[in-house]
Amino acid sequence: MTPADFRPLAARVAAVPVHRVSGHLTAVQGNLLHAVGLDRVAVLGDRVRLKRRDGRALGAEVVRLDGALVTLLPEDGGTGLALGDPAEHLGAPALRPSPGWIGHVLDAFGAPVDGSDLDPGGFVPHCLPHQRRGWGDRLDTGLSVFDTFLPLVRGQRIGLFAGSGVGKTTLLGNLARHLSCDVVVVALIGERGREVRDMVDRVLGPAGMRRSVVFSATSDQSPLLRRRAALSAMHCAEHYRAQGFQVLFLLDSLTRLAEAQREIAVAVGEPVALRGFPASVVPLLTGLCERAGPGGPGEGDMTAIFSVLVAGSDMDEPVADLVRGIVDGHVVLDRSIAERGRFPAVDVLASVSRSLEHATSVDERAILADARACLAQLAEVRLLLQSGLYASGSDPALDRAVRLGPALDRFLAAPARGGAGESFTRLAAILEGEEGLDGR
Repeated sequence: MTPADFRPLAARVAAVPVHRVSGHLTAVQGNLLHAVGLDRVAVLGDRVRLKRRDGRALGAEVVRLDGALVTLLPEDGGTGLALGDPAEHLGAPALRPSPGWIGHVLDAFGAPVDGSDLDPGGFVPHCLPHQRRGWGDRLDTGLSVFDTFLPLVRGQRIGLFAGSGVGKTTLLGNLARHLSCDVVVVALIGERGREVRDMVDRVLGPAGMRRSVVFSATSDQSPLLRRRAALSAMHCAEHYRAQGFQVLFLLDSLTRLAEAQREIAVAVGEPVALRGFPASVVPLLTGLCERAGPGGPGEGDMTAIFSVLVAGSDMDEPVADLVRGIVDGHVVLDRSIAERGRFPAVDVLASVSRSLEHATSVDERAILADARACLAQLAEVRLLLQSGLYASGSDPALDRAVRLGPALDRFLAAPARGGAGESFTRLAAILEGEEGLDGR
């Protein structure tokens, strides 16, 4: 055997602490636990292992320090705990991503949920913003609407804004399968257990899982685990980016992450500020999103797609409004478009890609401007068309938009068979009245 064969074992041995500091519980107030004996070593965010009297262990996180008193929030409820139960300090959560993680579903701390034994890798420092390269080349997405109106480039970060049941998960799966990358890191935060299995088995499928790492913290788990799963997934994606891989990072959803942070903040007494959300939500979301993007010299890129659940189609609710100002573009899925059977239900007029000028030529932008004008004019008269009150002949531009409307609608739902160049050729032909007007 070579020395390299012993590296995983050496990493595990090095991670074993020489000693542990222990204390005990002195008070239980709702979801909050108070312990003494840990104040000299504990810092905010550290993990603590609590041992119940029935012998079962329970994880907790340090959320407040007040003199000798350390306040803990349990990771799985506090049922069964009693005063005097031992509390063992574990230190900061340690995540060591490795290539062996690819193809597995992991929990919030990087442990495989199927019980597999995965070798640990190494720690990765954050890439500082001023060290990063600019955006890379345009990516073929497999969808005509993204290859033209909403281009995506290497290292870009976009927000996917949608209500429930309008095709958000299916769209994420399509992008995960078609975007060119080496590794896909998926964070499923606050999803139902059925949706996690559906993402693994159907949306990604065996082919997609061969290059994917999935982190999951379902809706029935504590807010600590939901927040930790998002941070662990980002750390894993940073690890692969630092190794030179092209990484696609998918997080579903930032809204549920913000809700988890709200639960934690309210439990420790932080006042709400942003229409029901505490101020600590802002640095959490901005810090997480800023960690995505291009890497530094010699590194790969992390292209990121963050989904945002928009209740009642309110794009001005706090999380949606905050995320729009962080990411490099936003894609809005509209329920009315989904209800008439067009998928992906992208509202082109409400969506923006900030990489448009970087990714397209002058001629391509002229084609898009013409198409957007047609779509805007069509939106103005849609109600008249539906009610049968529209009369042609009064405005040639409106008449043209109405005539091209069905073909443009089919184009927005069509797959991209030959990349962005072919998609622009088809769009130009539609605008010139040469394609799609006969129902093809």
